[in-house]
Amino acid sequence: MSVAETFAQWAVALQSAEIPTPVRRAAAHHVLDGLGCAAAALTEEQPVLTVARELGGPAEATILGTGERIGAPAAALAGAVLVHALDFDDTHTGGLVHATAPVLPVAFAVGEQTGATGAEVLTAMVVGYETICRLAAAVPHGFHARGFHATSVCGVFAAALVAARLYRLSPTRTAHALGIAGSQAGGLLEFLTDGADTKQLHPGFAAHAGILAARFAAAGVTGPRAVFEGEYGLYRALLGREGIDSSLGLGQRWETTRITVKPYPACQVLHAALDAARTADVDAERIESVVADVHPDAVPIVCGPEKARPRTAYAAKFSLPWSVAAMLLDGRVTIDTYRQVNRTDIADLAARVTHRVVDADGVVAEQPGRLRIRLRDGTDLVASVPGSRGAPGDPALDNLVRDKAIGNGLSPAAVGTILAFAEQENLHPLLKELAQ
Repeated sequence: MSVAETFAQWAVALQSAEIPTPVRRAAAHHVLDGLGCAAAALTEEQPVLTVARELGGPAEATILGTGERIGAPAAALAGAVLVHALDFDDTHTGGLVHATAPVLPVAFAVGEQTGATGAEVLTAMVVGYETICRLAAAVPHGFHARGFHATSVCGVFAAALVAARLYRLSPTRTAHALGIAGSQAGGLLEFLTDGADTKQLHPGFAAHAGILAARFAAAGVTGPRAVFEGEYGLYRALLGREGIDSSLGLGQRWETTRITVKPYPACQVLHAALDAARTADVDAERIESVVADVHPDAVPIVCGPEKARPRTAYAAKFSLPWSVAAMLLDGRVTIDTYRQVNRTDIADLAARVTHRVVDADGVVAEQPGRLRIRLRDGTDLVASVPGSRGAPGDPALDNLVRDKAIGNGLSPAAVGTILAFAEQENLHPLLKELAQ
C-alpha cells in the first residue's frame, strides 16, 4: 500500500469517538488561536480579500471574520492568508510547519458548504493536522534547507485530505486527491531576502489547491499513487532523498498535541531568544553588546548582518537582532512592535546584537534560548530559558491561548463559543459571531 493510500484509508475511516480527549482539546485550542490570528490580521489592509472577492463563486462559504459568502476555494484562500498574515499562527516545531493556517480555513469553508457538524469539522481538522505535521517532520528542516516553505509544500496535502473527508470521498478517490495535490506542492523562501509578502500567501495557495484537488478527484481525475515515495514523488523531486514510508503511526501517535502556540508574531526559531531577552533584568541603555546562541539551521533564516536594519515589517519578523533588541528595549514584542520598523533606537541596539552558532541536538525550533549580554561598564550577564513559551506541556498554555485570542480582538463570549464549537450542529452561529 502506498503512503497516499495509507493516509487516505485512515482519514476516511477515522471516527470522532476515536480521537482522544487531549487531542480534541488541542485541536479546539488551535481553532481558537487561528481565528484570533485572522481577526488581528483584519485590522490591517489585506489584499487577499480583494482577490478572493474577485474570484467569487457561489455563496458556499464565509470568509473568516467578514460575514461575506463566496465559493469555498476562494473563502479558504482568504482565510488561510488571514490566519498566517501576521506570522502569529501556531507551529509544529518538529516539522517547522504552520499547521492551522492551511487546515482550519479548508475545514470551515468545506464544512460550511457541506453542512457538516462541528464534530465533523473538528475530526477533519485533526486529519489535516496529523498529515501536515508528519509530512514535514519526516525531514526536519529538510524543505527549508532547500529553499521551500514546508507549510506550503505539506499544507496542500493536508488541505486535500480535509476537503476529501468533508466531501465524503471514498478512500480511492481520496488517495487520488493527494496525488493531484502533489503537483501543487511548492512555495519559495526567497522572501527572506527582502521581506516580500509571498510567505503570507503560501497557506492560501495550499488551501485553495487542496480543495481543487479534492474536487478534481471527485470528478474522476486520477493522481499518481506514489506521490510521496515515488522516483519523482515529493521527497525525491524536491529534496533528492527518501522521505517517508507507510509506517506512519496514524491513530497511535498524535501530532496534534505537539503543536506550539506562538506568544510573539515572529518567526518561531527566534522565540527562545525572545523569551531569554524577556527575562533579562537590565536597562537597555547600559548594553554594550549581545551575543545569542543559535542552532545552525536558524542562521540563514533569522541571522546575518543585513538583518539588523530590516526594510519591512515582515523582514523584521525574521530578524533575530532586531526582534531581540525590541524586547530588551520595550520588555515585550507585539503586533504593534513590527509596525515600528523604522525605530532608530531598535536599529541602534540591533547593530550590537550578534550570534554564535552552537552545537545542538534536535530540531531548530525546540532549542533553548541563551543571550550573553555585556554592559558598558564591563559587566557580563547571561539570560537563558530552556525553551520557548507556548510549547506543549507549558503549564500556562491555556491562559496564553485565551489571553492571546482576546488580545487579538475576539470577545470573551466568542472565545467560549469557539472552544465549544465541536458540539454545534453547524458552523453558522460561530461564523455569525465572528463577523460581529
